Amino acid sequence: MNTELRLSDWLPTTNKEVKIRGWEYLDVILFSGDAYVDHPTFGPAVIGRMLESMGLRVAIVPQPSVTDNLQDFEKLGKPRLFFGVTGGCMDPMISNYNANKKRRDKDAYTPNGDIGFRPDYATSVYSKILKEKWPDVPILLGGIEASLRRVTHYDYWSDTLMPTILETSKADMLVYGMGEQPLREVVRLLQKGVPFSSITTVKQTAVLLNADAKVPKNANWEDVEIASHKVCLNDKKKYASNFKVIEQESNKLAARRIFQKVEDKLLMINPPYPTMTEAEIDASFDLPYTRLPHPKYNKRGPIPAFEMIKTSINIHRGCFGGCSFCTISAHQGKFIASRSKESILKEVDKVANMPDFKGYLSDIGGPSANMYQMKGKVQSICDKCVAPSCISPVICSNLDTSHKPLTELYQAVDSHPKVKKSFIGSGIRHDMLVPEFNKNADPKELDDYTEEVMTKHVSGRLKVAPEHTSDPVLKLMRKPSFSYFHKFKERFDKINIKKGLKLQLIPYFISNHPACEVEDMANLAAETKDMGFQLEQVQGFTPTPMTVATVIYYSGYHPYTLKKVNTPKTRKEKDEQHRFFFWYKDENKAWIKKTLNKVGRPDLLKVLLPEKTEKWRKNKPSGEAKDTFNDAVPAPAVPFNRRKSEDKVRFKKKRKNKRR
Repeated sequence: MNTELRLSDWLPTTNKEVKIRGWEYLDVILFSGDAYVDHPTFGPAVIGRMLESMGLRVAIVPQPSVTDNLQDFEKLGKPRLFFGVTGGCMDPMISNYNANKKRRDKDAYTPNGDIGFRPDYATSVYSKILKEKWPDVPILLGGIEASLRRVTHYDYWSDTLMPTILETSKADMLVYGMGEQPLREVVRLLQKGVPFSSITTVKQTAVLLNADAKVPKNANWEDVEIASHKVCLNDKKKYASNFKVIEQESNKLAARRIFQKVEDKLLMINPPYPTMTEAEIDASFDLPYTRLPHPKYNKRGPIPAFEMIKTSINIHRGCFGGCSFCTISAHQGKFIASRSKESILKEVDKVANMPDFKGYLSDIGGPSANMYQMKGKVQSICDKCVAPSCISPVICSNLDTSHKPLTELYQAVDSHPKVKKSFIGSGIRHDMLVPEFNKNADPKELDDYTEEVMTKHVSGRLKVAPEHTSDPVLKLMRKPSFSYFHKFKERFDKINIKKGLKLQLIPYFISNHPACEVEDMANLAAETKDMGFQLEQVQGFTPTPMTVATVIYYSGYHPYTLKKVNTPKTRKEKDEQHRFFFWYKDENKAWIKKTLNKVGRPDLLKVLLPEKTEKWRKNKPSGEAKDTFNDAVPAPAVPFNRRKSEDKVRFKKKRKNKRR
């Protein structure tokens, strides 16, 4: 297939490539913080191809240099309609820095993983340069950085409260969420001759109105005003209260238009579009992608993010989990947009016929592996719903959680003659596979799905994310009790034994999350050890814009209750919580002993660091498959996730405060 492709099969990136197509001008020029990969998983390619399908002449400038004479911003000239700007598939600050604010040594969206090709706050940097160079050309922002920074937001890396990115970037319009629907409407209006400055009422867009500008009317929309940027700067509680409105209106099907004063201007965020239909999302995935990086990178080395997904198939968008630390639902939406089986199988065939395909699909999934085709049974109930999650604190009785369509899809994919094995690389919501939690579903369907995944779609390890063991922390995370992980593990072990497998269950956890105390981390370490787990990889909580957890981290208040929530913020607090994960390392043992005695938890000390030498076996299959759940040490009479009595905790805090 590589030999059949011509340079003109990609969107042009240089003047030479524009001329190859015989074009005299360009309608839209896209600027991106990522290298250009022409693949439906990469946002700039999706938008470029969609605009192309509307008959527009589109070019893309990937990773323009901002350290030289800025010629990348001038080389393609001036577009007829607008510049489109995105920081890339990840927020550039996440791409550039880890949770400890240390610069990363790799950028997954750059050839060879090289760093230095994406500036911090890339969307704003590119937009401001373009405004200086081409002041009369409209600039439209999109992508995750713009989407999550569309209102006053906390920026962890500068430790400041920042206004809408429309203010910092000087751009003319912002598209939030999945961009296909609003962009189609924007282009349709421009093609009719409507001036860009007059396009202010397109759904899922935001604009910054001048003080003297008239607020456009829309009889179909109700309006709501949130606390101004200035008020947020002076009142953390008011800032926190904003988020409840923003999150609820982002997930409503009949949402209100949001207004926020920003200095002498007025931010206007229009309601979102309804969830994409099957036909709409199919159309987006069926565009003529080459599914390959642009040939300009051939000599620079592979692009890690592409290598990871080049044989994967994305089957849906959206996530109804609403986890308080996650940005997926904030960007992709709460409601699931699923592709048709036909569209998915067409893409499978395309991948299977690529010259370097070895017979293995790396992932059949999406934001979550097992939410495909799941939606409300009665749509009118969903229309009125304001809940940020469909499965927390319990699974909504209106949610159809059947896993049968997924099981059938996997079987259809595996029936392709060139597919030897398809893997499920996306995270699986294990709680939805537990009948005690997922009471809507047929238990047999859940077992069939779990067995299908375990026997045919994983290689040695099944990764799941319970995230924590503490019920208070899990409640704030919008995750179910850890007891459901125990129940899932029981089912996992039964299938392991029944099928003679030697699969390993790998749980992922987060440290330093809001509401998490040192004691909670000790509980986590003790309970996971008791289950036979020796954790090797953990994630520290990273505050990212547009999440409940980040609002709490900065403000100290829960946006829905406006009650205070304690959060580990100092480096010392974070390191201490993290250390409990690694109780088995000699350098941590003295500190753990001292800390647990200090907080009055010798019971946990006995589990983590028993005085007598214990015969402890890692939860790792070796030889015959064993029931690792039942092999574990019996659970203690008092659950691990139980904190000391609140009275004692409060008493200690009072004494501590007195000493200060």
